Amino acid sequence: MSAVKRIVCLANSRRPGGRCIAGRELSDGKAAGPWIRPVSRRDSQEVSEHERQYEDGSDPKVLDIVSVPVLAPNPDKWQSENWTLDAERCWKKLDNFSWLDLPRLVDAPEPLWIDGHSTNHGTNNAVPDDLMGHVSSSLRLVRLDRLILRVFAPDKAFGKRRRRVQAVFSHAGSDYRIWVTDPVCERTYLSKLDGEHEIGECYLTVSLGESFKGSCYKLAAAVIEERR
Repeated sequence: MSAVKRIVCLANSRRPGGRCIAGRELSDGKAAGPWIRPVSRRDSQEVSEHERQYEDGSDPKVLDIVSVPVLAPNPDKWQSENWTLDAERCWKKLDNFSWLDLPRLVDAPEPLWIDGHSTNHGTNNAVPDDLMGHVSSSLRLVRLDRLILRVFAPDKAFGKRRRRVQAVFSHAGSDYRIWVTDPVCERTYLSKLDGEHEIGECYLTVSLGESFKGSCYKLAAAVIEERR
C-alpha cells in the first residue's frame, strides 16, 4: 500500500537512463525532515520521465514542494535515503519553497563524508570502496558564499572534445572540485565560453553516487541560485 511523502525538491539530477530526484521531507508547518530519494523498482533505480512527471506532464523543478507517492523504504548501503516510488500514481506540485527559507534545510557544516582522495581532474571528490563502510548517508545541502563553475573539456589532450561543468568551492575547511550533474546548470554554463565563471551566494546539493571503478564519487546534483 502506497503512502505520500511531501518533499522540497533539492535535486533533479541526470544519471544513466533517467534522473535522480531527491529532497528534504516537510512536516506540518514546513519543518525540515529527513532526506528522501524516490527510486524505481529497476536494479539501476533511476527515475524515468513518466515516473516523475506531474499530471500535466511537466517535470519537477528544484524548490518545488512535491507530493511523491512511495511504497516502502529501500535503503541501499550508504544510500539510506532511498524509497521505492509508486509508478502507478502521478506526482503533484503543491507549492514553491522560498529561497529565504533554505537555511532551514542546510545540513551541518562538516566535511563531505571522507576527504583525502582525488582524481586527476578532481579534489576530494572520491571515496574508495574500502572506506564506504564508514558512510551512512549520501545527500547533503550546503550553503556557499562563493562558487566557481569551471567549463572545459577534461580529455581534450586525448582528442575528446566533450565539455563538462565542474563545481569548485571550499566547505568546512576543505577544498572540492566535483562534477556537476544538474542538467539546468549544465545547459546554462555549457552555452558559455570555456573558463571559470564565478557566482556568489548559492546552495549546493551534493550526492554521493554508486561505486564506479573502485570508488564512489561526490557530485553536484543541484546548483541553487536565487531566482531574480
